[in-house]
Amino acid sequence: MASVIRRFDSLPQPEPGLTEAVLVERAAALRPRLREQQAEADRRGHYGEELHEAFRRAGFYRILQPRLFGGYELAPRTFVRVVMEISRGHPGSGWCFALAASHGFFVAAHFPESVQRELFGPTGEFRSPQVAGPCGTMTPVEGGYLVDGVFPFASGVPVCTHFMGGSLAPTPGGPPRHVAFVLERKDIEVLPDWGEGRFMGMQASGSNSVRVTRKFVPERHVVDLDMLTSSEFAPRGTHGYRLHGNPMYTAVLLGWFNTEFAGILTGAAWAALDEFEASARTKSVFGNPALKRMQDPFVQNLFGNCKAMVESAQALTLAAADLYLEQAQRAAAAERPVTTQDTFEVWGLAQQACRLAGDAVTALFHASGASTGRSDQPLQRYFRDIEMYRLHIQSQPNLPTARGKVEFGLANGIFD
Repeated sequence: MASVIRRFDSLPQPEPGLTEAVLVERAAALRPRLREQQAEADRRGHYGEELHEAFRRAGFYRILQPRLFGGYELAPRTFVRVVMEISRGHPGSGWCFALAASHGFFVAAHFPESVQRELFGPTGEFRSPQVAGPCGTMTPVEGGYLVDGVFPFASGVPVCTHFMGGSLAPTPGGPPRHVAFVLERKDIEVLPDWGEGRFMGMQASGSNSVRVTRKFVPERHVVDLDMLTSSEFAPRGTHGYRLHGNPMYTAVLLGWFNTEFAGILTGAAWAALDEFEASARTKSVFGNPALKRMQDPFVQNLFGNCKAMVESAQALTLAAADLYLEQAQRAAAAERPVTTQDTFEVWGLAQQACRLAGDAVTALFHASGASTGRSDQPLQRYFRDIEMYRLHIQSQPNLPTARGKVEFGLANGIFD
């Protein structure tokens, strides 16, 4: 054990006095650079090396990472607030960052200590997308599986060190297990199917497909995905809670995952408000060049309503992040596990935040005039980004239906 401890002596340590306010301020300070590079990042399909290094230096990738492995182990709301600020600079970059930076949280919760030490490594550098799937195939071999297949929409993968995929692992004499597995970046192929205008929105999200060609995954790098909606699968607590002593590493995924999206969309809505306000202060009312648009009662009413919607989206998003942590703390105190109903409560707050943020962006875009539809206009980018989210599974009506079935006692989980 002593040799293992020495191996991690060089891990970065949290800065003295590092707080949520400091990290949020750092993210806000990058807003001008993010906005300047929006078009370039969209063409590339993800933010560039300059911003990646800025995020690393600022410590953003380590917010949710355990202190044991060089992270800051700060509250989930801190991460969400940083996601909001990055997304206010560029929603696509916010999506890429959030889905690259948040899955070390999953590893810290659900893998045993030996695997966490292996994956975080001597530098504590771990960034990974997660394609929950199930996709591809897993063929049992001695000590693990051979994984083969294409895993679409691996958001964040261009800036990642690892890849986490989801597939079905055969079980002798029983149904297959829905599992997550982890591979190093060198063991995957990132396909060139994102960026360059291939999709209507979130063009900088780095949502490339990943091809895995008969790569060996040891059994220790595979975990069941039964933690999506409940902690009842782990009555003694997760590996992460027992190792790190922090209840947030209970990491029940479904509600938390949608909270990340709410942070991205709320940031996009703040960006749309910024753009609309700047335009209203400088553009004249149609037919009356003596008046600025901000003097038009219609514009005043719209802006006031939309700002209230965005403020509400932010409040709901942060409330969802705080509720996630409260539920995890309660589970750790052994009062009762995080139930499927609990998870849907977090998910529902975040989903309503996404709806409010999206509706605000839509209203602002529709009231901005035809010139806003030009491809070089930021507000049309924010509108397209919102519309891309509306195609995502998290925004579809099947999840509220699943929640209703659970609440009525007609199902025990999302897939029942």
